[in-house]
Amino acid sequence: MNIHTQQPMRLLVATDAWHPQVNGVVRTYEHFAKYAEAMGHEIAFLTPNSRPSMPCPTYPEIRLAMISRRGVRKEIERFQPEFIHVATEGPIGLATRNYCLRAGLPFTTSYHTRFPEYVAARVPVPVSWGYAYMRWFHNAGNGVMVSTDSLRDELAARGFTNIYSWTRGVDTELFRPRNERLFGSDAPVFMYVGRVAPEKNIGAFLDLDLPGKKVVVGPGPQLDSLRRRYPDVTFTGPKFGEELAAHFASADVFVFPSLTDTYGVVLLEALACGTPVAAYPVTGPKDVILHGRVGVLDEDLGRAARAALNIDRSACREFALKFSWEACTRQLLDNIRIAESEPLENCA
Repeated sequence: MNIHTQQPMRLLVATDAWHPQVNGVVRTYEHFAKYAEAMGHEIAFLTPNSRPSMPCPTYPEIRLAMISRRGVRKEIERFQPEFIHVATEGPIGLATRNYCLRAGLPFTTSYHTRFPEYVAARVPVPVSWGYAYMRWFHNAGNGVMVSTDSLRDELAARGFTNIYSWTRGVDTELFRPRNERLFGSDAPVFMYVGRVAPEKNIGAFLDLDLPGKKVVVGPGPQLDSLRRRYPDVTFTGPKFGEELAAHFASADVFVFPSLTDTYGVVLLEALACGTPVAAYPVTGPKDVILHGRVGVLDEDLGRAARAALNIDRSACREFALKFSWEACTRQLLDNIRIAESEPLENCA
């Protein structure tokens, strides 16, 4: 319902994920702000930047900002937002959530990351404890945004309420087919792009018996250890912009081994470059990938990767063109207006 985004909005987004972090959450809000401002809306971000912080245990690339209720109040009073959206569940998101509740301000949230599973992969904390925290965090708001129908159903079954759908987009001008072969022209290239971290299940990809070459693009806490463990794999480290897009386009198959991602913006970026996807049939890939047309979903990831070599690359590009950041932006703005204007018991 685009009528809800015709009048300019002043929106404050509180997020623990921001530059210099490299992940789908940062890219999503970066594009959201660009398109929202082009539509005439005013967007401000409350982020860890320029604040005292400490490295996240087991994941030092992520900084945990130290911010007080007074700090949140100062930012809100300075910007005078009409709407507040809490993007993450870290210290900044938590402080903003708690301030809104104390001040009686409506707010919405987003469920981007399966933190219960991510935490359980690093420390011996039951997944059920993580979901109890996430339920407590998100159910206090006027609405929680989720990226796929299967995730919506899953969270509803876990007791989450006031759930709204918010899909993702892709920059099809940057991510496009290119006549480049950065890793040779003969043997197939199987590529993973994303954080190099335990929760991404990258070992499931690197252990596969595949023809050709394996490439891993991205930063993360496992980068050095996986380099030592898999000396025959090419690890490029992080790539950005045109260089990143050229890497996507140079691959024959994009292999997505994650079992815990809620969406995977990289899936759309690969498809926009004409690169088919191989993945497990789980939340995220099964909501995005048309099995057999733009990728292959299989419990046997190696079988999926080999079969994906036969996918028509032009079909991948055509499919990705249906996803735009403009539509993604309008959907979030619509959801926020609707959710924050509804009594909690009436949100759906």
